Parts: sequence; C-alpha cells; structure tokens
Amino acid sequence: MSERNGLTNLLNPVVQLSYRKHIHVLKLRKIIVVGGGASGLMAAGRAAECGAEVMLLEKMATPARKIRITGKGRCNLSNTADISDFITHFGTSGRFLRQVFGQFFSGELTEFLASHGMAVTVERGGRIFPSHADAPAVARVLIDWCKSVGVKILPTHPVSELIITGEMVSGVVCNKKIISADSVILATGGKSYPRTGSTGDGYKLAESAGHTLVPVSPSLVPLMADKAVVKELAGLELKNIKARLYINLKKKKEAFGELIFTHAGLSGPIILTMSSIVVEALKEHKQVAIHLDLKPALDDKKLDARLLRDRGNRGNEPMHSVLRGLLPQPLVAVCLNETEIDPEVAANQLNAEKRKKLRYWLKDFRFKITGHSSFDEAIITNGGVATREIEPRTMESKKTRGLYLVGELLDIQAETGGYNLQAAFSTGWVAGQSAAL
Repeated sequence: MSERNGLTNLLNPVVQLSYRKHIHVLKLRKIIVVGGGASGLMAAGRAAECGAEVMLLEKMATPARKIRITGKGRCNLSNTADISDFITHFGTSGRFLRQVFGQFFSGELTEFLASHGMAVTVERGGRIFPSHADAPAVARVLIDWCKSVGVKILPTHPVSELIITGEMVSGVVCNKKIISADSVILATGGKSYPRTGSTGDGYKLAESAGHTLVPVSPSLVPLMADKAVVKELAGLELKNIKARLYINLKKKKEAFGELIFTHAGLSGPIILTMSSIVVEALKEHKQVAIHLDLKPALDDKKLDARLLRDRGNRGNEPMHSVLRGLLPQPLVAVCLNETEIDPEVAANQLNAEKRKKLRYWLKDFRFKITGHSSFDEAIITNGGVATREIEPRTMESKKTRGLYLVGELLDIQAETGGYNLQAAFSTGWVAGQSAAL
C-alpha cells in the first residue's frame, strides 16, 4: 500500500470499504481475544469478519472503558499525517509499525467509522476526532460491530494464565476454567488509567510465553513543580506559548501550544509531549526544569517596544492594570511578585532595570520539575513487550506460535495527537486478520 494522507479518504464522497478487502477464509478458527479496549475490539471484530469463531474475554464489567474517557471524552482517533511523518512521532519504535500501517491506517479507520455512521472532523495539527467529539459513541460503534459479526463478548472474565504446549498456545485459564483456542490475541493494555482495567496483567502473561519486558513507566503524564504559585494558578490554561525542557542545564526539547496549570504542577499537550523524557531523567536523578516563553511571537526587541508603547499610552496606570494587556489575571500577581515590581507603581515610573527584568520574566518563566504523576493520570505506558520479539507483518509472537500481542501492551508509544490510538487500532486489525486466515 502506498503512503497517503488519511485526509484523502475523508474528502471522498463515495466510501470505498477497503478495510474489508482480501478476505480469504480457509477454515473456521477459534480465537480468544484477551482485553476489550481499542486494539482488542478491533482484533476481535476483524477476526470474526474474516470468518473465525471469536470470544472476547474482558475482566471489567463493560469493555472499552478507556476509550470512553480518552481525549477528555472527545477521543482523538488518529492524525492525517502520512505514514513516514506519522511513525516519526513514535521515536525509535516507529519503524516497527510501518508494515502494520501499510495494511490498516487512518484512511481505512475513517472508512470503517463512516460505514458505521460515524463522521469525523480534522482539527489543528491534523488531529482526527469524531464529528460530535463523543468518545463513548466510538466505544458503542466498536462493540456493536463486534456483536454484529458474531463476536461473543464476555465481561467479568479475567484471564489468569496462558495454556502453552511446546511452543504453541492452545488456550487460556479464565475464572479457573480452561478455554481452548487455535490462537490467542493479548490486548490487555499497559498500566495507565488502571481504574479502566489496565493494570499490567498482560505483562505476566507475555513473560510466561517467553517474552522480554522493557521496564514500564508512566508516559504522557503531568509533571510536578517546586513553585508554590502553581496552586494559585491551578486550572489556568495558556495557549500559544512555548515550553523549553532543560536537563542538567542543557536544552533537550521545546514545544509550542497549550499548557494547563494543576494544583501540583504543569500539564497540557506541550507538557505531556515532553513527559517521557522527563520521567527517564528523574529516574536517573538529573536536574530537570521547564522554561516558559509566554510571548513567543515577540522577540526581545519587539517585546521591549511593546512595553515602551504601553508606558507611553498608559503611563499613569498602575502596573497591575497595564499587565492585564499582556497576561491573564491570575498571572499578573505572580509576575509582579517574581519581578519585584510594585503593583501600584505607574507605568511611566518603571525604570529600565525593572523593565528589563519584566521582559526576561515574560520570555523565561521557570519551574524546577520535582516529579511526575502516577499511572493513575498517565495517558499511556512507556515500555512493554519488546517489539523485536513480534513479527511486524502479523503481530504474531516469535516466541510462541498462535499468540498475538497488540496495542499498549507492546513497547510502542508516541506523542499526543492521535498517534497512539491509531497504533492500537492498526495492530489489533492486523492481528485479528492474521490469526483468522
């Protein structure tokens, strides 16, 4: 399949159901899918669509619990970036996904959703969302599709063991009973948002089948800062700012976009994007700092000109009033305190030294990072089953025949922007088809 932009299919008025292509059923196979998240539902539905007898075992009372809350309930499904660009957002693990995306990518995903009555929309940065920004609706589409193609979904059915004979999987132990199968697809997720059922169960199952586990840690996670002012700023959202990440006083990364202050520190897209690097640095006891440029559109010279203009036009006003033209109200008091400027001093009385200090602060508002949130608040898991032990064309284990591993269980993780959920859908689709045919 040639590389293409997922947006192409969004603009095609005639929906070509290419996601159904290449079905050549040889025999009825019994397949067990362990886990009812994005990758598990996609794997189960695709396997059943290809003619297999499929049983989906979900340990929670309802499947797709994580899908229902992803993207703050809006569900960032994918991204319009082409394959070459898309995989760069996964870092070193991106190359593993090229063959998977060559079989099922953003175009196929949007076609699939359209065939089930769900339109999508494209937002800034190429992010693809359901048109109604309704994550629970995505869960319903997947569950209804699985049921329509014959998947038997069994909630409150946790799997405790894989049955392996020689180097071949032959079933699972669930609720103390053995259930036989020709293939098993592990789609148990990582450890992020454990209240949705992702508690790392799949790691033990994978290790029992001979797989190596890359140590796991929270990723796409809020960061904790040392400044007490974050409590005063909790809930404040800043847009169009730049964050620079420093590790041991050296700049490692920068990002432009949105940031949110929490009661403990910093969050929002630009912080989450940097968090995996931060988590690793903190593990190694390195010094970590985030520097915020609150006025990235203005260089130092232009910002100084803006301050001088305000001094001329609003010279008799106190600085706490003048700064409202530059900052949201909650930041004004913080700014004045950290720059040691009297809130009541008139703008035309602000000397050059104080103006310089104000200018530097607006371009370099600093936070020492002291920690990060737990798996309870992490969007994804960093680490997982080593991809070198997985066949990238089929998602089948190289250690145990008939066993397939998909989604967040694997050591694949990306930045925010729809990349991780697309990887879950794609690996699930490929594994379901491969196991069934």
